[in-house]
Amino acid sequence: MAGRDEIIAFLDALLEPASFADHCPNGLQVPGAADVRAVATAVSAHRELFERAAATGAELVLCHHGLFWEHDPRAISPALKGRLEALFKSDMSLAAYHLPLDAHAEVGNNALICAALGLTRAEPFGSHRGRELGWVGRSTEGISAIDLSQRCRTAFGREPLVFAGAADPIRSVGIVSGGGASSLAEAVERRLDAFLTGEPAEPSMADAEEAGIHFIAGGHYGTETFGVRRLGELLAERFGVTHSFIEVRNPV
Repeated sequence: MAGRDEIIAFLDALLEPASFADHCPNGLQVPGAADVRAVATAVSAHRELFERAAATGAELVLCHHGLFWEHDPRAISPALKGRLEALFKSDMSLAAYHLPLDAHAEVGNNALICAALGLTRAEPFGSHRGRELGWVGRSTEGISAIDLSQRCRTAFGREPLVFAGAADPIRSVGIVSGGGASSLAEAVERRLDAFLTGEPAEPSMADAEEAGIHFIAGGHYGTETFGVRRLGELLAERFGVTHSFIEVRNPV
């Protein structure tokens, strides 16, 4: 058992959310029980997750996508009311870390994607609001385009969307998980062989084809399971709490 505030202080110190200009509040979003024996992690906060987390006995839910976003209305909608009621009913806390969990060099989505694909994490990549959120993954010997697609299929649990480029083998991949399609232009400017993100924008296909760069979309959800799962494992190791990653798959 550990104190909720002790856990949140550890996560804040690790991820340094105050150094990011994010689209949402990072850290503790909804307070629940002061003591934590079990932690549930997942990609996105919503009612199904909270109900399934309660069934595991979790006192703390840790997500990548929390409940509150800068573009949302300030009034509480019926959907948000239902989500909050599910948390209050079980006295569960909710914490969320968004951009800090994409960018972190050890437990971040993009660093862990490099490792999952057998790439060496190299220089930072993917500038957004004054910070690089991703990494360039490199392979000295190179990876064939077919092999890289297969590795993505295994890592993300789904068939990736691929717009084939010119380089084969591939030695450099710009990686920004989630909705990072806007970083394609940076990958082209830096003359990388490939660019990997979660989901494409409408111009992505033509832009990639005309630049001759491989474009790979592994799914917004599929590319963002890595960091929050690793955080849960880290909390179990450090604080002796139990950890469950709750898979609520999303085809997007």
